[in-house]
Amino acid sequence: MRKVDALHAATPSIQVIERIFALIDVLSSREDAVSLKEISEKSGLHPSTAHRILNDLACGRFVDRPEPGSYRLGMRLLELGNLVKGRLNVRDAALLPMRELHRQIQQPVNLSVRQGDEIIYIERAFSERSGMQVVRAIGGRAPLHLTSVGKLFLSADDIQKVRAYATRTGLNGQTRNSITQISLLERELSKVRQYGVAHDNEELELGVRCLAAGIYDDQSKLIAGLSISAPSDRMSDEWLPKLQTTAQQISVALGFRKSI
Repeated sequence: MRKVDALHAATPSIQVIERIFALIDVLSSREDAVSLKEISEKSGLHPSTAHRILNDLACGRFVDRPEPGSYRLGMRLLELGNLVKGRLNVRDAALLPMRELHRQIQQPVNLSVRQGDEIIYIERAFSERSGMQVVRAIGGRAPLHLTSVGKLFLSADDIQKVRAYATRTGLNGQTRNSITQISLLERELSKVRQYGVAHDNEELELGVRCLAAGIYDDQSKLIAGLSISAPSDRMSDEWLPKLQTTAQQISVALGFRKSI
């Protein structure tokens, strides 16, 4: 029986996951290193079981062993926490500027981040009173090469990484406009690098076009993309300066100092 409080009401379906949670709960309750004996007592796990799991966690840097027989939380958790923090910060910084941009153009504005070979939409600004609109659901995903924001992230990769992406994904298309050849994708990414903005010309969904500009952190790293989605017959290149200004405003709020 576990001797630490559960963080969630639900119990994991895999026993070893539940045991990992128990061990992390114990380690997080102390600032200094904890002995294996104390970990075993507080988690309710046999010392040999706790030792085996902790050693595996240490291999992944989720747990550190400052000295034999004692453990503490590892740096990998800090790294992952910083990733989550960065995404939360960009959402917080972006929300008001996104709403203002939507007010100006009366079309949906999306905030997306890269997750592996896809983008994931993490925020949006839109109005249900504005008639027919293209709204991307928060949490929705899409392949990098079929989206304007995804092209921004691919353009930040070197050619070897882009070709590795093409090999992994097969550059599958969803419409007749989808880019499914590596030579065409490389040409498109060259334009993105040149102009600093990206387009989706009905490549993910027929009848829908998108414009995207990058959002950068204090290390000048591309961390998110701001995009406008609209029916193809409504999309206007006149929105592009407003989009770029808004993306730069969000970047500056995150510590970016170089002109985009």
